[in-house]
Amino acid sequence: MVEFIAAKPRTLGEIALHYEVHKSTALRLLQTLEARGFARRDSGGRYTIGFRMIAVSQQALDNLDIYGTAHPYLLSLSAELGHTLHLAQLVGDEVLYVDKVEGRGAVKMYSRIGGSAILHTSGVGKAILAYLEEPLRQRVLDKLDLKRYTPTSITTAEEFARELALTRQRGWAEDNGEFEEPINCVAVPVRDSRGLVSNAISLTALKALASLETLRTAVPRLLVTAEAISRETGWTG
Repeated sequence: MVEFIAAKPRTLGEIALHYEVHKSTALRLLQTLEARGFARRDSGGRYTIGFRMIAVSQQALDNLDIYGTAHPYLLSLSAELGHTLHLAQLVGDEVLYVDKVEGRGAVKMYSRIGGSAILHTSGVGKAILAYLEEPLRQRVLDKLDLKRYTPTSITTAEEFARELALTRQRGWAEDNGEFEEPINCVAVPVRDSRGLVSNAISLTALKALASLETLRTAVPRLLVTAEAISRETGWTG
């Protein structure tokens, strides 16, 4: 019944006829749906979908398995570009790696699925933080320890604020050996059905295999992939 009234507003008579039941039976079912917020009457007295159903649908979209959606894209992009792909997700105040596809070659990256990204040194951390809404972003930033790991690590709040602003302006982030000096990456945000950013994907490589300048040339491919993932999880742009 919910699907029938979701297509367009219906009169009680139309609903009873469609389901081949007496009007009184249809009315009892509709009253139950109304009481739970899954149906409502419009200004003309016809029945249409309730606001609770809209909220439930939104929750379902937001809770889609991002790993299952993104993994085939990461496999394809890693095979094409030859480097390691990561998918990261904001969980509470942390950014965790939820998927990783190793690139070609015997050298393995430090990162691991389930591990935390260092927010101020990682491409995925910057790509997510740059797009977080206030006050969530400020809450995360207030907890950051801007520790120096390498000579290129960002260690002041002012510098990091400029880095996030630049990331948002150009639409992608980068890690210039800021956690592990021999490794660099570029990263882009992934949007959910509401257009908010709580995920990011990154392309990572040893500098000996691909310089930061080389990785930057792959940003358009990353952006296309991120958009495809975002749209598959409900973002309409």
